[in-house]
Amino acid sequence: MASGENNEEEYYSSPEEAEDDDEKMSYRSASNDSDPGESDGDDSMGYNDDDDDDYGEEDESMEEEEEGVMEERREREERYAVLTMDAVRARQEEHAARVADLVALTPAQAAAVLRHFKWSAAAVEDGWFANEQRVRDAVGLPQYSCSGVSANAAPLTCAICFDVHPAGAMRSAGCQAHFYCCGCWSGYVRAAVEDGARCLSIRCPDTSCSAAVVQDLVDDVADPDDARRYAEFLARSYVEESKKLRWCPAPGCDHAVEFLDGERCTVQLDADCMCGYGFCLGCGEEAHRPVSCDTVRAWLVKNGSDSETANWVLANTKHCPECRRPIEKNQGCMHMTCSPPCRHEFCWLCLGSWKNHNSENGGFYQCNRYQAAKREGKFSAEEVRRQQAQASVDRYLHYYERWAAHERSRNKALEDLAALGSAETGKMEESAAAFGVLETEMDFLKDAYRQVAECRRMLRWTYAFGFFVEEPAKLQLFQMLQTDAETSLERLHGCAEKERVDIVATATATVYSDSGELVPQGPASEKYAKYREKLSRLTMVTRDHFENLARAFRDGLTEVDTKAAAANATANAAKAAKAAEKAAELADPVASTRFLFTEDDE
Repeated sequence: MASGENNEEEYYSSPEEAEDDDEKMSYRSASNDSDPGESDGDDSMGYNDDDDDDYGEEDESMEEEEEGVMEERREREERYAVLTMDAVRARQEEHAARVADLVALTPAQAAAVLRHFKWSAAAVEDGWFANEQRVRDAVGLPQYSCSGVSANAAPLTCAICFDVHPAGAMRSAGCQAHFYCCGCWSGYVRAAVEDGARCLSIRCPDTSCSAAVVQDLVDDVADPDDARRYAEFLARSYVEESKKLRWCPAPGCDHAVEFLDGERCTVQLDADCMCGYGFCLGCGEEAHRPVSCDTVRAWLVKNGSDSETANWVLANTKHCPECRRPIEKNQGCMHMTCSPPCRHEFCWLCLGSWKNHNSENGGFYQCNRYQAAKREGKFSAEEVRRQQAQASVDRYLHYYERWAAHERSRNKALEDLAALGSAETGKMEESAAAFGVLETEMDFLKDAYRQVAECRRMLRWTYAFGFFVEEPAKLQLFQMLQTDAETSLERLHGCAEKERVDIVATATATVYSDSGELVPQGPASEKYAKYREKLSRLTMVTRDHFENLARAFRDGLTEVDTKAAAANATANAAKAAKAAEKAAELADPVASTRFLFTEDDE
């Protein structure tokens, strides 16, 4: 997991850049017998005809695995549907129309009944036919009213403004008893709408009447803006009170996502909104596949709690032996002086009085008394607690820093993806022009960045999972799968980010010909084909790695007790490494042969 500690912009394009043996080994071929200087012949790529046969078999295996991955993705996407605001309103109106036909009400009245039953048609049917009058009383539908709005048949005086209005100029909320002019109704609705979603529950202005104010009446008497806001509150109610629907939590997004595989989503299921934001239908948090909703909740609680702050204080401060105030050490020596008015002088290590310290027992920078107690295990209870707190803080920071780093890397990948499609930056146009192809033929580059962003998100949450793992065997398998996936991701990100820039620069480079003219250094079309093949293959390999990781999480890492699990993970890593090696050879045979050796080999 060393790559989790690296800055997101650090990638290794050669073994000389790798810092440790494990990283160097990722560039070492299964065969180190080739001479790095022999790079001009047909065998300079480091494989023979038998290798070609192996690659053919591996290509078929990789394609089959890719088909399985894509099938799983399609099945996952078929479990939900993204709805625009217009689609939500259409669904709501259709829902109300069906119930209206069932119980012989207007669609607006049916919507009021549905809202009372949390938009469940089945609950409406059960409640209505079990006791219609109880439902009418609860919702506010008068017994003999066939509409949610009535007009006066003769001139009447408005009970609010006390003006006389002609026939047809006043409205009631279906009760046919309390009529008010449209101007007073408009002000009444405006005040309710400004009060928020509670406007959906307003009743007749007469305090003795409980007739509901439904949407038909609002549309008839309210200003267009107030009617629009009322309709928005009703649509939001349709989503927020439904078990199958969730609003996309992205700021400014008004899309909703519907769960199609049952009544309610109670498990982790990531949904991708049209706006590009991903979130979990199970818990409503940001997308966190492959870890469970419980893990995410526990991790977010951990991040937001004061426990780690308390641990930090305990680990990095000590109490003055005299006044017991916490003191943080801010200089190198062990001679501490408490702040006024205490001014007690003591040793930071053993907390003993400084009067008893001199050159014989360590002086300023160490304490022989403390070292002796450490060897004998005679720490005070406070010192033991402090060391335990320090270990807890260090462990938490280990996982938190990597969790946060992958989020930063993901955001950088999304920024780069947006820049590729931006006409202002012209990066996609520049790359396409360098290779002599259309911009649409560079879509594989966008696919790679999308895959990087998705994998960064998945990898980020695996660190939250790792923090809570206690079983050593499960932790070992998890770390192995995580490392394989992380290594593949770094290779893909480096190819998409750094190698693209290098190859574009090479493709646009010119040299002087024998006649003294500036000509292209090499065929751009050939460089494009090789780079496309390499990046596409790395994208596929990385996707497979992370799907394997997600599959292991879905199965609960149940293979931890079998030796076959470790062997299987190792075999998958070797297969992916060989596929990536082939991709590198396709992109640059000479360079890939050079990367087969470490500094010592050369």
